[in-house]
Amino acid sequence: MHPHAFYRDPYPVYAEARRTRGLTFLPELDAWLVSRRQDVREVLGDPERFSSVSALRPDHLPGRAALAELSKGFGGTRTVLSADGDAHRRLRRPLTRGLSPARIAATIPYVTARAEALIGSFAGDGQAEWMAAYAGPLPADVIGHLLGLDPADTPAAIHGAQRAEALVFTELTEAEQVEAARQIVAMQRLLDEYARARRREPRDDLITEMVRELAPGSGDLAPAQRKEIVSNVQNLLLAGHLTATALLGTVLLNLLRDRRQWELLVERPELVPAAIEEAVRFDAPIQGFRRTVTTTVTLSGTELHEGEVVFVSFASAGRDADAGVRPDEFDITRPARHVSFGHGPHGCPGSQLAKEQVRITLEILIRVLPGLRLARTDVTMAPTLIHRAPEALFLTW
Repeated sequence: MHPHAFYRDPYPVYAEARRTRGLTFLPELDAWLVSRRQDVREVLGDPERFSSVSALRPDHLPGRAALAELSKGFGGTRTVLSADGDAHRRLRRPLTRGLSPARIAATIPYVTARAEALIGSFAGDGQAEWMAAYAGPLPADVIGHLLGLDPADTPAAIHGAQRAEALVFTELTEAEQVEAARQIVAMQRLLDEYARARRREPRDDLITEMVRELAPGSGDLAPAQRKEIVSNVQNLLLAGHLTATALLGTVLLNLLRDRRQWELLVERPELVPAAIEEAVRFDAPIQGFRRTVTTTVTLSGTELHEGEVVFVSFASAGRDADAGVRPDEFDITRPARHVSFGHGPHGCPGSQLAKEQVRITLEILIRVLPGLRLARTDVTMAPTLIHRAPEALFLTW
């Protein structure tokens, strides 16, 4: 199977793997697929035998010219996604504090105001391309707000983070790679300016939390500290944006694809939380991450050896259920069980923030645009496992 075909619709491969005894090796990922819920939980709960060191291994390695450009920036150090043990706990602490329930609750008025404004800007048009008009802009504004970015700087920061993803997960020409690298470096320099400013004048934002935790003390930040802070802020910028964007796309796609689901939600707004959990189960926004085996271990009857790589599929685990439960149907009335935001020490610290954005969005839409429909049913999913989202979603009302 061509990698693009697998990336656009991996669910048939997941289903076959769940039916097959043992683990299935996927050439498209150059990794063993962990497809069953029990196995996924076992791997995620055992970071000593399954390391996160290569959790985000690139699909495409940048060429020499792009690497030369990247060397002018502040990235390249370990982030929370690819760390284990004490290093992981240290890198995660500022995220746990910065994305605490109290912090998220304090952000709700901002999220609501932005959501109302964005939907209000096109509600009178009768149609919209959802991903560009809303699913991308809202999470960008929200993560920029939490980080403490000036609203004028948020678009450039988000664009740089998106180019960082494109550079390693998309096939680009050499010229495109170099241009992406330049935009990434510009974003890193911007984040570095913020980090140094927060060292001088701390504020109540996520960049201040990063600086305080990763570079305790006072005085100018050392070069190594600046690189670590920028790398981890860049990671948060991308993760905080992409996950919510993907979920805002798939939740509407799946609610509107079966008109009865949308009409039920309009009729029973109390089902919004259940609809969100079902959307997360049915189409995990991040399909999964890699883990590297650190010692000989047997998983699902397959013997794995040190250095081998597994791909832990959150998405496949969400569909792992008895046929009688109809796991391949989208149903907002079911009690959804999933590990789509991870499990164990690497569980997503921003999952509640993403869910709140979707909750607020759905509550506004069922009130303001109850006649919402898909304008086109031929929806193409982005060819990536990092954010499961429609490339475009045309709506009408």
